[in-house]
Amino acid sequence: MSDEAEPDIYTESEECPAEDSFGFGDDLELNQFDGLPFSSRYYKLLKERKTLPVWKVRCEFEDALVNNQLVIVSGIAKTGRSTQIPQWCAEFCLSAQYQHGMVVCTQTNRQQAVDLALRVADEMDVNIGHEVGYTIPLETCCSSDTVLRYCTDDMLLREMMSDPFLEHFGVIIIDQAHERTVSTDILLGLLKDILLQRPELRVVVLATPPVTAKLLSHYDGVPLISLEASSPAEAVHSSSGNKDYFFSALRLVLEIHRTKEEGDAIVFFASAEEVHCAHSILQREGTRLGAELGQMVPVVLCPRRGGLLPALSELPERCRRVFLSTKQGEDMWWATESVNFVIDTGVQKKMVYNPRIRANSEILQPISQCQADIRKQLSGPTGKCFCLYQEDSQLPAENSPQILESDITPTVLFLKRMDIAGLGQCDFIDRPDPEGLMQALEELDYLAALDDDGNLSEIGIIMSEIPLDPQMAKALLASCEFDCVSEMLTIAAMLSASSCFLEPPAGMSHEAIQSRRKFQHPEGDHFTLINIYNAFKQSQREQYFTAEKWCQDYFLDHCALKRAEAVRSELTDTLNRIELPISEPSFGTKTNTHNIKRALLAGFFMQIARDVDGSGNYFILTHKHMAQVHPLSSYGAQSHKLGLPEWVVFHEYTLSENNCMRIVSEISPQVYIQMAPLYFFYNLPPSESKDILQDMLDPDRHRKHEDEKQKTITVTSDADSGCAVVPQTYDRCVIQ
Repeated sequence: MSDEAEPDIYTESEECPAEDSFGFGDDLELNQFDGLPFSSRYYKLLKERKTLPVWKVRCEFEDALVNNQLVIVSGIAKTGRSTQIPQWCAEFCLSAQYQHGMVVCTQTNRQQAVDLALRVADEMDVNIGHEVGYTIPLETCCSSDTVLRYCTDDMLLREMMSDPFLEHFGVIIIDQAHERTVSTDILLGLLKDILLQRPELRVVVLATPPVTAKLLSHYDGVPLISLEASSPAEAVHSSSGNKDYFFSALRLVLEIHRTKEEGDAIVFFASAEEVHCAHSILQREGTRLGAELGQMVPVVLCPRRGGLLPALSELPERCRRVFLSTKQGEDMWWATESVNFVIDTGVQKKMVYNPRIRANSEILQPISQCQADIRKQLSGPTGKCFCLYQEDSQLPAENSPQILESDITPTVLFLKRMDIAGLGQCDFIDRPDPEGLMQALEELDYLAALDDDGNLSEIGIIMSEIPLDPQMAKALLASCEFDCVSEMLTIAAMLSASSCFLEPPAGMSHEAIQSRRKFQHPEGDHFTLINIYNAFKQSQREQYFTAEKWCQDYFLDHCALKRAEAVRSELTDTLNRIELPISEPSFGTKTNTHNIKRALLAGFFMQIARDVDGSGNYFILTHKHMAQVHPLSSYGAQSHKLGLPEWVVFHEYTLSENNCMRIVSEISPQVYIQMAPLYFFYNLPPSESKDILQDMLDPDRHRKHEDEKQKTITVTSDADSGCAVVPQTYDRCVIQ
């Protein structure tokens, strides 16, 4: 930062004024951000803020921010780092009259970004959406007055599409760096180059201790500020392994409730599926408890279902709340002091991407020591943390970087776009696996997103503008050519939102299946999703029927459908902005059905399977794995009536217990040959299914093959008769 931009703003004391100065008149202190007098609530909150551990290092942090471009702050949740440091950075930018920009603070979770923005606006005594705001996918609450913005890390990356050097910001705060999300790692890599281009920029990285050592080695000579954590809760470890962790956790919840000790409880399970199963069991068991024990209320708290504060406000006051969460909820507990018990199962289910087969594998693995330490702090020094694993268990030191476990094709597309913008190579903390990188480049090449020199093509540039995975972005672009944009927008939106199907209550499975049959489309699941969305929109138009009630009757998730509606609106705006044509809807016609399949195959030609025995055993052409259709598929529900299609395109395949394909639709192999690039098609591994397709592509090939066999027979006969004849060979057509 230049000398003239560094006035000393930190000499004034920010002590809470005497109570007699809270009256009216000239004694009122004015808020430096909006020019209005502070409210009495501001001083009340200020008193609470000063008790946070982070306030002990305020002067040290402010000095480091003035004298260094990059500062690393090490500390766990509940130290106040995520609420106080952004405010001090806003004061830093205010001291320079915002000539270098405002403050942005990233979060890995959308609800966390909203909750923090609301809390900080309250503490700063300003209005949310004005001086303090937030930006999360599909929702922006900011204005031209916003000086401090919370946003998700992926939204800040998307902002770089139009502002590659983030020149709107004077301070960039990367919070929760220990989560090692793909977006956070890309930001940390690109910011290293941006800091060289913008010497006035300040970057603050907030992380937990195990990760800070790696950050310090990645960024040479940067100051580290360590926050003093409160004493952790008393930890009680299991004496045996955690093979039966799920039911052990539930039994422990009931035992805690029977002790009548005060306080809420948090239980960390391995997956969202376990969370919902535990909720059903605890609800049922709660009704059997005696009235003298008081009410126990299990609360599902997965990030996709909403955040902590709304859930708390809807609960009865006099009860024991049992929050059921996954690893995504670890940093969401800064706002409550009611938790006295933490039950940590010590395991997590993760999706790990395998580039060789272009599929995710679901694995169960231990949590990291970093996560274990965070969970032990959540109940404070007076609480208890029950660890359902042995004390000497060897846990990994830190979270595994997601960039090493994810499909990085969208990442490579984004970085290619940043190359055009003038940013240098992304200096990753952990470099992606070379095999995954090559697969990503190969996939982008198949999608025509790269030119002959390996740079983004015109199609690739347009694809990078669309906030979808590359395959879906390509399918949406193809729909412009095939006049089915409206339908493809709906498919893309429904697949981007979470599943719209709710788990039916116990004993209601048959009713759920029957009610969903109304929407099933004979052409497949992509078309079924369009039916569901169109019916949902129709329910909104019918005055006598609320959409919420309609969703409830059909066992559909209203929140998921509302999100799909918002995604569709955003995608429509994007297509309008880049001036792509949007055709009128014509869903249901034969031509439209054919065109939707062509558009899907333009993007998803790598995800084709064939039923090899007529009984639902599908052979996936790209990697020769066998799979079945997911039970919730419309084909699963009506296969006994209509039979299963021979050739299908699928949206997702996961290596798990069932090896299921999700969102499956029937295709014609002839149309597949039309839409798949030949250089991809000929590089498919050899198989009977590929031979069938090659015979369709080259009708003479089968005759040539028979002639070749006949010549081989003739040669063999001649050899037997004593004639020395050299057989003539015919190479198969292979294009590399």
